[in-house]
Amino acid sequence: MAQDHVHRFFGGPPLAVIGRLVLLSILVGVILAAVGLDPWNIIESVRTLVQHIWNMGFDAVRWLWQYFLLGAVIVLPIWFLMRLLKAPRGG
Repeated sequence: MAQDHVHRFFGGPPLAVIGRLVLLSILVGVILAAVGLDPWNIIESVRTLVQHIWNMGFDAVRWLWQYFLLGAVIVLPIWFLMRLLKAPRGG
């Protein structure tokens, strides 16, 4: 009974969920480091990032739009297929 509550809380086996969270945290950390964020001084890093984006002006918007489109070409079809596969079937 208690194990059922733990599985429900974690959304699956606890060790598997913790493992996925660790891997996802590392991936997000790499991405944030590539953007220039520092976990020990996050507020200053975000301020610097916003200042760099502001200084770039509309080139930043174009740059973000291109990366958004590039990622959306992969993410949106995969999301759509996953939604179709998980859709309840009429009975």
